[in-house]
Amino acid sequence: MSTAATLTLHEYDVLVPASSSGTAPGGARVVPDGVYRWLERQSLELIDGKLSPWVRRCRRGVQVTSHVGVVTAPGGQQIEILPKVGKALDAGAGEARGLLLRMLRCLQQFSHLRFGNAQLAADSMPLLDVFVGEFLRTVVAVTHTGLRGQYQTREDELPALRGRLLVAQHLRRNLVRADRFHTAHDEFSIDRPENRLIHTALRRVLGATRVTNHQRLARELLAFFAEVPVSHNPDQDMQRVQLDRNMRTYREALDWTRLILLGLSPTSAVGAQQAPSLLFPMERLFEAYVARHFQKQLPAHLALDTQVRRHHLVRHGGAKWFQLRPDMVVSRQKTDVLVLDTKWKLLDAGQANGTHKYGLQQDDFYQLHAYGRSYLDGNGVVALVYPRTDKLNQPLPVFDFPGSEGLRLWVLPFCLTRAEVLLPEGWEWPEDSLAG
Repeated sequence: MSTAATLTLHEYDVLVPASSSGTAPGGARVVPDGVYRWLERQSLELIDGKLSPWVRRCRRGVQVTSHVGVVTAPGGQQIEILPKVGKALDAGAGEARGLLLRMLRCLQQFSHLRFGNAQLAADSMPLLDVFVGEFLRTVVAVTHTGLRGQYQTREDELPALRGRLLVAQHLRRNLVRADRFHTAHDEFSIDRPENRLIHTALRRVLGATRVTNHQRLARELLAFFAEVPVSHNPDQDMQRVQLDRNMRTYREALDWTRLILLGLSPTSAVGAQQAPSLLFPMERLFEAYVARHFQKQLPAHLALDTQVRRHHLVRHGGAKWFQLRPDMVVSRQKTDVLVLDTKWKLLDAGQANGTHKYGLQQDDFYQLHAYGRSYLDGNGVVALVYPRTDKLNQPLPVFDFPGSEGLRLWVLPFCLTRAEVLLPEGWEWPEDSLAG
């Protein structure tokens, strides 16, 4: 193991340099000055908002936002960012990692991956090393069945005729050399895109992981790929991947390879120093997690669609403007009956007053009202779904829209451990009009 321990954070935690730790604000996490300076440059140069400047009491810090995952700073310092709900639920880092793994399975690029012993490993090692362990497991499966090769046509100057003679090239190159033949012949080789990509990913994780067993296994696996060059253009090689029935053992390994080569790519480069990162937006993770499991709660006659784009807010000059895209729409026989939006935010049911309003945002209510008018014709139920915590462990009292007697809004908790939306007592699903 490296001497530099992984720094485990939660969303929105603040980082300050070690030189200011004596006067650091409460709750701030301390990092070495060199790491802090690098993070500060990242916060100013990143465009996608994964890190942002923080200003408080005239002392600047760096605050991680709602992206979770891992970042490796120059020098090897790993920073692990876990869901903030782990802190709210007083859960340990292992439990928060386990939750994150379950949520990742709901993303399209992760849905077909098997996590093996990842849930168990999450209790004892950082997220990056959990991913590396799963990748190495799939490469072991590839080597057990042997590296696949393919016949490739090669042109070469040979002392004996092999394959077919390329007459034009032979006459041009060997006019005065009767001892050479310019030929084209088929040669069996393991130098193919799939092997080059896995070889490249193995080298990438060998430099990223801190687990001694992972480093040892990666070196052993690299020996199997010693005759395979690394990929100099991974994007191009990924487009050339061919997974026929003889390549079944490669499928999962290449899925992890794609994640490693794309996810563990530099977030940005500051001079010659780069930062491998694997970060995911929690809003998207929560939305996918709720959608996957809420589908299981629906009666058979109801269907759930995500990211629906059927309506616009206004018409102008014959054109439709401002597309309305709710996270989820439940329909019955192609008629929309329920609209839901997920919000990755922690509410407090104890703040039931006109000042704090539970922590709800007015803009979200405007948005849901527009969804209800367009998708439900102003008559039905719209809902905001938030993560369940001790401060929001049951649905809030229903909200009514004045002037829209048929439209109601519910604020519903989603239990992350049981993976279900907590519905109000007496909740009634729209009936199946074909029943009976």
